[in-house]
Amino acid sequence: MASVAALGAAAGCAPARSGQPQLLSVKGDLPKAWLQELPSPWQPRALESPEQLLSLVDRSALQEQPLAGAALLALGDGWAQQLDRARLQPLEAPALLEQLAPMAQAPSRLFAAEGAVPLAFPWAFGTWLLVLRSRPDLWRQRELGWSLLLDPSLRGKVVLPSSPRVVIELALRQLGLSSGDPKALSNPALPQQLSQLVGQALALDERDGLNLLLAGEADAAVVPSHRAIPLLKKDPRLLAFLPESGSPLWWQLLLRLPPQDTAGVDPPLPLEWVRDGLSLPLVDRLLAAGWVPPLPRQRLEPVLQRWPERLRPLLLPSEAVLQRCNNLPVFTPAERSRWQTLWDQALSR
Repeated sequence: MASVAALGAAAGCAPARSGQPQLLSVKGDLPKAWLQELPSPWQPRALESPEQLLSLVDRSALQEQPLAGAALLALGDGWAQQLDRARLQPLEAPALLEQLAPMAQAPSRLFAAEGAVPLAFPWAFGTWLLVLRSRPDLWRQRELGWSLLLDPSLRGKVVLPSSPRVVIELALRQLGLSSGDPKALSNPALPQQLSQLVGQALALDERDGLNLLLAGEADAAVVPSHRAIPLLKKDPRLLAFLPESGSPLWWQLLLRLPPQDTAGVDPPLPLEWVRDGLSLPLVDRLLAAGWVPPLPRQRLEPVLQRWPERLRPLLLPSEAVLQRCNNLPVFTPAERSRWQTLWDQALSR
């Protein structure tokens, strides 16, 4: 069981040659088709996990393992919020940010107050989906939303997210609530609801827990949409939906670290490469891997018309459902304590 503090919200390649700017990412978290187009002098470097990437950044700050030159970081929003904001260099890409939908403004500021300097480029977003394997009986009851996870036949057959914060969000939605309401965590029904939900779990592991679903050990899993979409296209045993009550949003961000010494090269950002990821034909390949650029709906919907109808609302939910989804900004110490206490109580029941 992960702690709330550990997740906040989810052997690398050879290092770049001396002085070469690097794009640091986690394996599998950048579409291969897009990564292959990264222009020189930028060099890709993939780490095994977000923890390993953050550790490398921390060691570079302490001069234990300095980065050769400037660096771009590709991270999920929960991990990005653990970075020292003072070390990040503003992106200075207003023309690209203006292409994005208004919902991308908050993650571009790393959820700081309006007016703060953008420190991130949100290149993909999505929701959490409920995926069923060979359970047409449950699929017919999908109007129950997240409460479907409490079906007695699913006890010990559910894979839940490893993030306690996301699991608590699901329990809130089962009660018709959301953490967007500051009073939601004080609801007297929440501890029991959360305990029931956790009691259904076979595992808390959205990254590798899908293997349990595919192997038939689990019948249901809650996973980020980008993990589900590629499987849904090719495995007819799997069906997925986003409940009408919505879910937390996840974001994938690009952030910039400046060179650590005066001899380091500070090349311009590969803005054309980023722009290509928002345009055809690359955007088709991003969508195929489950990565949805946060573009205005009028730009995305024509592209999605080429997709099977059953998958379109999983990639881009309706405006009404999207309005019920929420971001997961960084905790204050008091909020972290409240969420951790609630999680500990649920595990002790």
